[in-house]
Amino acid sequence: MNLTVDQVSKTYRDKTAVDRFSVELNEGVYALLGPNGSGKSTLMRMLASVLKPSSGRILLNNRDIDTLGEEYRDVLGYMPQEFGVYNSFTAERFLRYFASLKGLGKKEAEEKVDKLLTLVNLQEDRKRKAGKFSGGMKRRLGIAQALLNDPKILIVDEPTAGLDPKERIRFRNLLSDISKDRIVLLSTHIVSDIELVAKEVLLMKDGFLVKKSSVDELLNEMKGMVWRVFVDDGEAKSLTGRHQVSNVQRTGAGTTLRVISEEKPHTHAENVDPILEDVYVHFFDEGVEADV
Repeated sequence: MNLTVDQVSKTYRDKTAVDRFSVELNEGVYALLGPNGSGKSTLMRMLASVLKPSSGRILLNNRDIDTLGEEYRDVLGYMPQEFGVYNSFTAERFLRYFASLKGLGKKEAEEKVDKLLTLVNLQEDRKRKAGKFSGGMKRRLGIAQALLNDPKILIVDEPTAGLDPKERIRFRNLLSDISKDRIVLLSTHIVSDIELVAKEVLLMKDGFLVKKSSVDELLNEMKGMVWRVFVDDGEAKSLTGRHQVSNVQRTGAGTTLRVISEEKPHTHAENVDPILEDVYVHFFDEGVEADV
């Protein structure tokens, strides 16, 4: 299976949200990473056939998804960033309703609903009304509805928002399991969620695809550029003014900084292994500041 994004752009009057974005995806997990306003959600909505591109094409196995129409939506699962529920529906009724919209038969729907409620850890809450769910529980319900039709293409926008660490690990493992014969694209601000499962990372900024690479390749490119140094508060302020800093840890004795720099930033700095958060700070220049 091959999903091709060919020079896709989306323009709103005086703003271009996505600009000539091109990428090819096949089976596996892809992580879309970028700061707020980078165009991630707009791109995902076009891939989910919710928005039409201003220009360019999206192809599934060399066929335009506009031409495929329902045939494309039949193999698609989508959970948007803003996912609403019907407050008066119980969890199981909500999923049955979406199962009917997706054309599942009654018996198949019952089996799917039961399986998915267990999968997202809502089995014991199946009779509760969704309006009483926490934000994290609603996200889990949204994940379940996206999987109802056993999609070959799964698009999830900020799927782990509001989930506790245990639930995030469960979801991460789920994505890894189902990606063997599916294309899975997710966006997230929690970079640790993708470090272990993403086949490739798509770095997006100002509507453009900045880089497409595996996690290992991204980390290897940062080798020798990440430093840890313990300094007093005055030096911490100076270093954060001159370098990208991905982490600040303060104690009574001073401050430990994680600094990104091609050159050794301080006499006492030592090289450390990079992590994906360092990559994020380096490409998007969104480092933290020392509050000193």
